[in-house]
Amino acid sequence: MAKRVRTKSENRALNADKRPRAVAKYVRISPDKVRIVLDVIRGKSYVEAIAILKNTRKAACEPLIKLVNSAAANAENNLNMNKNDLYIAECFANGGPILKRVQPRAQGRAFRINKRTSHITVILDTVTE
Repeated sequence: MAKRVRTKSENRALNADKRPRAVAKYVRISPDKVRIVLDVIRGKSYVEAIAILKNTRKAACEPLIKLVNSAAANAENNLNMNKNDLYIAECFANGGPILKRVQPRAQGRAFRINKRTSHITVILDTVTE
């Protein structure tokens, strides 16, 4: 079975990423639509990213505003970082489970509708000059 379980878990904890993050799972929007907005805010400062998201007319902006604010709150409360010094270091959207639905078509056929979900991750970091 597993050997050195305690030392392995300690090493994993030491090598873990210490940057503030937030993850939203099972968001009912296609990952392709989310990635379009994520490409715009990647690398921007926290304040600038929130301003872009509030003024962009895309469906993905609403959950992304909540997610970026959550990551900033995690940084402020858990790691004692200042919100004004943060920037979006990494952000990505992976596909979640697909809800498969059927739409009836002519002559007894059925047409498959895939309702896609996303797992969205935002990782912040502090600006170093």
